[in-house]
Amino acid sequence: MNDYQKLVSHFKKISRYKHLEAICGWDQAAVMPSGGYQARAESMAELSVHLHQLLNEPQLADWFENAKNQELSSSHTASLKEMKRQWQHASVLPESLVQAKSLVGSKCEHDWRIQRGDNDWQGFSKNFAKVVTLSQEEAQIRAQTSGLTPYDAMLDLYEPGTTTKSLDILFNNVKTWLPDLIEKINEKQQSEHFVAPQGVYPEAQQKQLGLDVMKMLGFDFNHGRLDVSMHPFCGGVPSDVRITTRYDDQDFVQSLMGIVHETGHARYEQGLPSSTGGLPVDAARSMGIHESQSLFFEMQLGRSKAFIKHLAPMAGAAFEQANSTVFENDNFYKLYTRVSPGFIRVDADEVTYPAHVILRYEIERDLMNGVITYKDIPDLWDQKMRGYLGLSTKGNYTNGCMQDIHWTDGSFGYFPSYTLGAMYAAQFMSAMNNACDVTCAIEQKDFSPIFKWLGENIWSKGSSLSTDELVKSATGETLNANYFKTHLENRYL
Repeated sequence: MNDYQKLVSHFKKISRYKHLEAICGWDQAAVMPSGGYQARAESMAELSVHLHQLLNEPQLADWFENAKNQELSSSHTASLKEMKRQWQHASVLPESLVQAKSLVGSKCEHDWRIQRGDNDWQGFSKNFAKVVTLSQEEAQIRAQTSGLTPYDAMLDLYEPGTTTKSLDILFNNVKTWLPDLIEKINEKQQSEHFVAPQGVYPEAQQKQLGLDVMKMLGFDFNHGRLDVSMHPFCGGVPSDVRITTRYDDQDFVQSLMGIVHETGHARYEQGLPSSTGGLPVDAARSMGIHESQSLFFEMQLGRSKAFIKHLAPMAGAAFEQANSTVFENDNFYKLYTRVSPGFIRVDADEVTYPAHVILRYEIERDLMNGVITYKDIPDLWDQKMRGYLGLSTKGNYTNGCMQDIHWTDGSFGYFPSYTLGAMYAAQFMSAMNNACDVTCAIEQKDFSPIFKWLGENIWSKGSSLSTDELVKSATGETLNANYFKTHLENRYL
């Protein structure tokens, strides 16, 4: 084998271990008994170290150096670039830091599951302080080797090529028009009558409804499944995608649309290229693009009037309330397009959602850059929530700074992906509308033109293109946030 082929063989081995890591992570979040925590944490840390060692074997440097001088096709050149990117991200970190971060992250996340419900910031902060310290150490190492700021170095793990400078411009612009838009929509919706769900909606019926919706949206159950976890997520690998939701028998609304959201993630995973056997070039391009797919399914598609016309009767039948006003098309649409500032990000409507993301971005940016400490977070959270959404979280850690799972394992740099994803999704829908009649396709319950466009323009590309190249190839231009603003104005005003 030449050196490029040696790299391919080596990274295929790495992908198989990552497969195991992903399924272990799903199991830990969804079905593992609490008593298994310590043994699982140690096993996951051991696996993290092993993966780190594989990515740091000394011969890789020579293989990369020699491979760049070989005659490679354009697809192999793209593949080499992504393998090298993954190698460079891993090679800068010492093995001891990888192991330590895995262990403290597992403990922080495990204890958080109890501490959040108990509103126990003091207990949580003991673990969280260690996570922050190790994450800041990682950020400093990555900054020194990349020439980026500490936060930008972490951001690059999730959004290659994106910087704080570009995000500040983007998000500061959103802050200039979002408060006024929320106010106008609230004024408009005050005069709109709708009937809220009341009563009990059994979990078994909610799950079956979710499975039926997943089937309608093309989820491949031969290569995936639906389960329950404290925090909804999509995990696993393209050939074995695991999605989760959480149920409340007093309210089916969030769970159902959460399933639509996670199905978008899953369809992206199931649509990624499989020809190279799990190489980095066939992985999702970025977390922003990943979120664009979940938010395309949930917001662009799932909350459209045309889709609600299918969803409302399905829900009415599932709960044996077909004649209830709640499940009339018009009422159901109002139900899923209510705009009301709330505490919980994952339950937020699409208009107020960017405020939740910007708040988290500003805090994690300053935390990684050493401007603030973890002790400042509760007060900053309260201050920003009051400023952005008019709500106070003072003393309310459960629904404030302890509500998300992302920081428990040190995933700093992840949150901007959510609003970037919403912006990409709006831009993709605009381009798709120029290529086919999307509304007609939804009304006829023929989603094939939608999935075909996504498959050809997004899913099949994997990481063969940069984010800017991918978006420009699909829409004719790089990210243009005006599509998102226009979408919100058109739907809600």
